[in-house]
Amino acid sequence: MDKFWTQGYPKGVNAQIAPPHSTVIDIINDKLIEYADREFSSNMGVSYSYAQIDQISLTIAAWIQNLGLAKGSVIGIMMPNVHQYLPIVIGIVRAGMVTTLINPLYSPRELRHQLIDSDAAAIFILEPFCNTLEKIVKDTPVKTVVISKIGDMLGTAKGTLVNLAANYVKKAIPSYHLKSNANYEVTSYKSLLKNGKNLPYSRPAIKPDDLLMLQYTGGTTGVAKGILISNKNVVTATYQFVEWFKPVYADVADNIQMNSIIALPLYHIYAFICSIVGLSVGQHLTLVTNPRDIPGFIKILAKRPFHFLPGVNTLFQAFVNNPEFSKLDFSECKLTVVGGMAATPETARRWLEVTGLPILEGWGMSETLGVGTANPFDGTEYTGNVGLPLPGVDISIRNEAGEIIELGEVGEMCIKGDNVIASYHNLDNAGFFTASVYMDSVCMTPWLINSTAIITAIGSKI
Repeated sequence: MDKFWTQGYPKGVNAQIAPPHSTVIDIINDKLIEYADREFSSNMGVSYSYAQIDQISLTIAAWIQNLGLAKGSVIGIMMPNVHQYLPIVIGIVRAGMVTTLINPLYSPRELRHQLIDSDAAAIFILEPFCNTLEKIVKDTPVKTVVISKIGDMLGTAKGTLVNLAANYVKKAIPSYHLKSNANYEVTSYKSLLKNGKNLPYSRPAIKPDDLLMLQYTGGTTGVAKGILISNKNVVTATYQFVEWFKPVYADVADNIQMNSIIALPLYHIYAFICSIVGLSVGQHLTLVTNPRDIPGFIKILAKRPFHFLPGVNTLFQAFVNNPEFSKLDFSECKLTVVGGMAATPETARRWLEVTGLPILEGWGMSETLGVGTANPFDGTEYTGNVGLPLPGVDISIRNEAGEIIELGEVGEMCIKGDNVIASYHNLDNAGFFTASVYMDSVCMTPWLINSTAIITAIGSKI
């Protein structure tokens, strides 16, 4: 299909992208140095600089390489949004390994499935979830377990208080007895950081098509399945977002560091890509560990101006229902983007009324790394549609026979681009990809694309 939709792009957005990096390790190595003196992230009142994350992640990478794993071995991470999360992921990447992001609320059965199906050799886990791992770890390929306490990156005094409160006041740590044995080794995150400082590190040779992540997805595409995400996929998705929002970034004064709110769980691909986008342009990332605590979340937003707030309908609805939210200063906020499911018209109306900002909708899925379509950021109101295909994305609407149909007809949306995965893990790809390498993206939802290329979901087949 001719990419006529690019005529509707905001001024300053190019139809194609030309990523300055070919692998994620290139992005990491360049940007952690380029923005060394900037704040990288904050969480629970503690901040880390890009330079500190550089050193911590290199320490983690050296320690991982010392395990003697083969290049490309899979390492899991099972945590909410805490300071440890991103340096661990970055360390896994810098070690030349593959990461699999795990929902910390998984049941023992779900966790067992992902660890076995991904053939995970190691796992980094936050202490509150060790009880779940303990029940199934002996049945999995995991040979190394790294346990982190909640306060491990909050400084000695504050970290100790947070850990004590989690254990004895909030009773947030179910009892567990994970100890090293003949099947697997157990160590602490703090011991890793101490011992890793003295270990050598060697940068691995990584190619664009090398596997970076083994992500698991379910929902609209049926049963949970592993998707094989390459370096090229992540680099492409990152710079598709960077290109789309380039004029927005340019609208922020040079002496101001953009602050992105990372409240969506980092084990979701969209939140993960948002964090890599933030890294690539030197943003500050505010990590929100418990976004369900709306009063606490509002206090976090009040601490410093925020520019980018991605969320879900239920979060935005909870915000506008809290009278304290309307007291915040929204003057610096440039974007509020909804994902996961459509925003309701009432939530969108109230959001615009309270903040002065429209909720921008888009469409993407794990198989496309959260990238697909988006409403132009210069819109002034909620549209109820998912917008235009992003730079570097090709969309077609097809009938049940797989034939491209005319504009204005309802059919199935298919997508291709370098952000789209090439294959599933341990599954037959038949039925998911067309002969022209379009991904058969949403089998159960009819879509309509009109003459201005605005795409709308039309009900559901089920």
